[in-house]
Amino acid sequence: MTSPVSPAEMNVITLGTAGGPRWWHPDGADRAGISTAITVGDRFYLIDVGDGAGRRVRQAGLDMSGLGGVFLTHLHSDHTVGLPALVLFGMHYLQDRATGPVPVYGPGDRGMLPPVSERAVVAPQPVAPHDPTPGTTGLVRGIVDAYATDLNDRVLDSLRTHPLELFDLHDIPLPHDIGYHPNDAASPEMAPFLVFEDDRVRVTATLVDHPPVAPAFAFRVESEHGSVTISGDTCESDNLVHLAADTDLLLHEAIDFEWVEQLYGARSDGEGRASRDHHYRSHTSVEGACRIAERANARRLALHHLVPGHADASVWARGEARLPGRFLVPGDLDIIPIDSRNPRVRSAHFDTARA
Repeated sequence: MTSPVSPAEMNVITLGTAGGPRWWHPDGADRAGISTAITVGDRFYLIDVGDGAGRRVRQAGLDMSGLGGVFLTHLHSDHTVGLPALVLFGMHYLQDRATGPVPVYGPGDRGMLPPVSERAVVAPQPVAPHDPTPGTTGLVRGIVDAYATDLNDRVLDSLRTHPLELFDLHDIPLPHDIGYHPNDAASPEMAPFLVFEDDRVRVTATLVDHPPVAPAFAFRVESEHGSVTISGDTCESDNLVHLAADTDLLLHEAIDFEWVEQLYGARSDGEGRASRDHHYRSHTSVEGACRIAERANARRLALHHLVPGHADASVWARGEARLPGRFLVPGDLDIIPIDSRNPRVRSAHFDTARA
């Protein structure tokens, strides 16, 4: 399948636009888990790898030989649950990358557990106390270890390439002098910093506010055609405003807090109250995303990582009145061209039934 994206342009393809757990969602909404492809010519870069990302890559007509890198905003499962499939099936579709492995960049080891919620009556015991907060490198190595039976069959019997030879893993190092602490200062005021650069793109990052996650990143991807900034999961963040300054497109998460109240507002148990606390501390309303776009002077704002993914379109559309002509709520597999010379908003949609 050939890509419908012009190789002369930079484009965003919203592979999956829903946030949160998606695997057995009962609502039938046609939004896969969060994942975004940024194409520059015949190369593409993945930002987050949520549920269904692999199928969406295929539906978008993207050739895996053109995968230029993978960038993880943070290590919550709705952003990474597609990563095992990429790592495991890479030995079938990325055989030629042993001499030029796919760069993978994401947060490093948190370094300590987050504090227990104040709603707890009895403190819960952590999972995997021997290694409770692995970073990106630890996550991928853990995937390989967990699937050793399968992988050894294929490496030894079929002579497939070891998956760790196909991926170049990087825990993103933080600048030393910013005053970061995973529990006390997870998003200190800071300047954006360089994460990755090749002959097509330059990727910079900053820390954003998504407690208790630490570190949590937003990314800005720039090419000769323009710039795209992706918020990751965050409440309203001053650091993100600086990263997104004058960007051609800001992709920002959004949550419906009325839905949060419907789901958790009447609950008095510890889990319900702690879950409500988390959503308010860690996410952004439509109005908040618009404020960030205005402060950053972003040329366009597109909402994604929609929570809940099945919400009526009217929930998200209220941003149009605030940013007329600059506001988008893309569906899965929409194409948003990035051209700093042409601010016109246009999106095209793939036929998801074809794959």
